[in-house]
Formats: sequence, C-alpha cells, structure tokens
Amino acid sequence: MTQPEVQLTDPRALRGYAHPLRLALVGLLRREGPLTATQAAERLNESVPSCSYHLRQLARYGLAERVAGADERERPWRATASTTSWDDTSDDPEVRAATDQLNAVILEHYLQRARAHLALRAHEPQQWRALTGFGDTILYLTAEELAELTRRMETLLTEYDDRLTDPTKRPDGSRAIAVIQLVLPTEPVPADAASDRAVGPQARSDESAGESPEWAGRSGAPADESDGTVGQSDEPAGQSDEPAGQSDEPAGQSRAATDAYGGPADRPGVSTPGEPA
Repeated sequence: MTQPEVQLTDPRALRGYAHPLRLALVGLLRREGPLTATQAAERLNESVPSCSYHLRQLARYGLAERVAGADERERPWRATASTTSWDDTSDDPEVRAATDQLNAVILEHYLQRARAHLALRAHEPQQWRALTGFGDTILYLTAEELAELTRRMETLLTEYDDRLTDPTKRPDGSRAIAVIQLVLPTEPVPADAASDRAVGPQARSDESAGESPEWAGRSGAPADESDGTVGQSDEPAGQSDEPAGQSDEPAGQSRAATDAYGGPADRPGVSTPGEPA
C-alpha cells in the first residue's frame, strides 16, 4: 500500500524540518494524531507554547494541518502525510547544505533513540531482547546492486504499512518497532570513479519518519484562530526559526503565505512517520 508523502525541495522547508522537537511532533501526530498542542506537550514533556509554535511552523512547510475539533478554542493538529522525502543528490549548494543539516539532526535523533533503548533494555522481556538491538554486515556491491537491495528491503517493509493507519490490522502482541536504515561506504571513493555522479535513492524520514508538497503558498492556520494559549506569544522567547540575519521569505513576500520518534518514514532521503523520541 502506497503511503501519502510530502516531498521537501525548498531549502527553507528542509532547514525548518531540521529541528528535534518538530521531528518528534510529526512522529507523534502520525502515530496518535489528531492532537491539540496541549495534548502533544503532555506526551512529549514539552511546554504548550513551544509545541504550539513548532506546530505552526510545521504547517508552513506542509507537514501538519489543523482539523475540526470538539473544542473550538483549541483545534487539534494532524500530520499531512505518512512519510517525508527529500533529494540527497542535488548539486545546488544551498539545497545540499540544507539536506546535510536535516540528515545530521535525524542521525542524532536515531542515536538518542538507540541510547534510550539501551537504558531500558534490561527491563524488556527476554523474547524481545533477543530480537532487538544492533548489527552490521559488510557487502561489496555496485551502485546498481545497492539500489536493487534497497528496493527489495523497502518492498518487505511496505507489507506492514496498513498497520500504521489501521489498528485493527495489528495482531495481538504487536508493538511499534523502529527499523532504522544506515547504508554507509567503508572506503573512500575510488579515484577513477570520483568524477562520476551516481544517482542515489531519495532520503526519507520515519519520524520521521513520513511523510505532495502542500507547503507552497499556504499558511498552516488562519492568523485569527486561537491556539489555546491565550495571552502568550506564538514564538517562545528567544527562539527564532531563522538563522541569524537571514530572512525566511523572498523580498516582498508575506511570511504567512509560505514548512521518531518522527513518524513512519523519515529515512535519509525519505522521512517516514519518523518518531523522534
């Protein structure tokens, strides 16, 4: 089953997604949404103003949106897709720098999740301890063979996609399991191939996790809508979404007009509901 996906191509959207709490919020919404900012804050042990601000930023980039709720004072949010993807092969320096920044944040997230698992592993049932953990294998592959291997692995994983969105499909005893993919060369690029530009797979996040580029030309929520934090600034004090001295919008364009546990599908090049923990 093909999962809905958001593809990030604008460097501003890539940089905007490269934030630990935003990865965590997208993953949470993919697993448990729709949720209000208050509910998300409780689950992530974060402040309501901070979650409210970052949800609005995710809406700018097309990764979250408001939905109708029972309480009009604070409408809930949902993820717009199950996976997020971006191109790791761009020759544009700005895009490359933005994807490197996003990949670094996601890698650190994976490491934090692995450390958290190790800290609690002793409390896991023996059956699960025997099946979870880390491992690695060295393979000698051509670029074409690696692409085929990746395709086959993803085909196996998609067999379980329906369980992400339909809890009735989950058998008794099943748990949410993160399968984290790292594909790394162990040797430098051969001299005779250094000038070749092989086209690799897109990056994806689970978290990230997952997740059509709806961010262009759209605001996540009307400016006059209440977010449930009356009397509070929309942006946490001292926190800016932009690099110092850098505007997020082209000259003359309105900001409002424009970006695990993460959630399934935030893999490098592809982000699934990446679940930042």
